[in-house]
Amino acid sequence: MVNRLKQRLLNQERLIGMWLAMGSPLVAEMAAHAGFDWCLIDAEHGPNDFVSVQLQLMAASAVDCIVRVPVNEAWVIKKVLDLGAKTIMVPMVNSAAEARAAVAACRYAPAGVRGMAAGLVRASRYGIEADYVHRANDEVAVIVQAETREALAELDAILATEGVDGVFLGPADLSADLGFPGRPDHPEAEAVFKDTLGRIRAAGKSAGTIFYEASDLARAFEWGANFVAVGCDVSLLSARMRELAKAYRA
Repeated sequence: MVNRLKQRLLNQERLIGMWLAMGSPLVAEMAAHAGFDWCLIDAEHGPNDFVSVQLQLMAASAVDCIVRVPVNEAWVIKKVLDLGAKTIMVPMVNSAAEARAAVAACRYAPAGVRGMAAGLVRASRYGIEADYVHRANDEVAVIVQAETREALAELDAILATEGVDGVFLGPADLSADLGFPGRPDHPEAEAVFKDTLGRIRAAGKSAGTIFYEASDLARAFEWGANFVAVGCDVSLLSARMRELAKAYRA
């Protein structure tokens, strides 16, 4: 296995991605051919189970994919890695201990706690890649999410955690935790976002976030982000449907 996205994150390239929350392999395949640098399959808030995640990984094989797991649990992360995910995003990581747990779940022993079953799973092409177990620890990328004031207070320790390749700032949850629910555009929240993204990059890690407006992309890069989700399948389809209905009723 070769994780191209991990290398690009380590190089801190500027990358744009699409958030996939519909749980649809057809939409994932469309997104994979649309020209994005990466796509994220959302198993935290999207209606996904392990089967739908695998189907989307298969459908979106033309692009580098991230899978956001629903929870920082080793058995969940193990399953998603076995399905063929090469880059994992873990939500609500609030401490270095939680970051270490996420990394350990992505590593085979003795470096971690991931269970061994490579010959049975899609990740090794069902045993065709005989050296998978020897390469996976180095190739799997781990991105943790900073979404609370607690995470910001522990950010330096999280960034210093060996095996963390990037930190993704969650603007919706973080703005709510800061006291501005539904207002990630609040000036005080934006000031925190800017400071946090700068801290992540200053530590030599990739910094990610999500903005739904194309006009926000330059600002996100200016603040320090280098991998940014610029849209979500659900939001795009819903907005276009409303626009179409309104246009035909005009």
